[in-house]
Amino acid sequence: MDASEANKLSEAATFVQRSTAGAAPRIGLVLGSGLGALADELAGLERLSYATIPHHPTSTVAGHAGNLCLGQLAGVPVACMQGRVHAYEGHPLSRVVFGVRLLAELGCGVVLLSNAAGGIAERLHAGSLMRIEDHLNLMGDSPLRGPSARGPRFPDMSQAYDRELAQLCELSAQEAGVALERGVYAGLLGPSYETPAEIRMLKTLGADAVGMSTVPEVIALRQMGVRVGAVSCITNLAAGLSSELLSHVEVEATAARVKSDFIRLFAGWVRRIGGQA
Repeated sequence: MDASEANKLSEAATFVQRSTAGAAPRIGLVLGSGLGALADELAGLERLSYATIPHHPTSTVAGHAGNLCLGQLAGVPVACMQGRVHAYEGHPLSRVVFGVRLLAELGCGVVLLSNAAGGIAERLHAGSLMRIEDHLNLMGDSPLRGPSARGPRFPDMSQAYDRELAQLCELSAQEAGVALERGVYAGLLGPSYETPAEIRMLKTLGADAVGMSTVPEVIALRQMGVRVGAVSCITNLAAGLSSELLSHVEVEATAARVKSDFIRLFAGWVRRIGGQA
């Protein structure tokens, strides 16, 4: 991110701060495909369309409402990205991560991400929730390529997913009675789904789930010193693992089916993090 991008980020944050009346957010949330309903649960909800925020890219994908929502979840001030943009929509990765960088600029020292993913590991099925322990960046690019004005040139990624946040996620799942798997997420460019041969390759590499987002956001957040946690909603079995054709309609339908578990998990997670901050 060069100085020009930093200025754009500052302008966007100033706009959000002047357009909303609530407390500054402490925790950021990124709500993936079909998972945006959590934002509607916020107390004192204030909603800004991405299209109204200076320099913010807009989403063209079904299931991504394209709003920045501010309010309180479990009594904690939060900012929710109700949907995200993706590289396959034509955005460079430096633009893909604008939204999460904005969360950090607004004061979020913790960001919790979610996504819809295809399940590779045999223990996963449509409807599973999987805490991401680590990731594989197979997008062929990095959001940090080019001039760097925010954070170290070579950020350490050995603990990309914060261990303390992971423990709090596990405790929240137990308290909510939500089954929570854990595993490695592979981020690919998309938008085509993977071939069966590619899924066999990913399994060999150690991936438990695969999707088209999240990884660039985590890299950008860690460069800025933001603590990160993430959960995948397994919305379908990956190519070659079932007889069904893959479709985005299936992704949205499965996400809707697990909505209540997802909301309980994230609300408890936010409450626990907020209680320690």
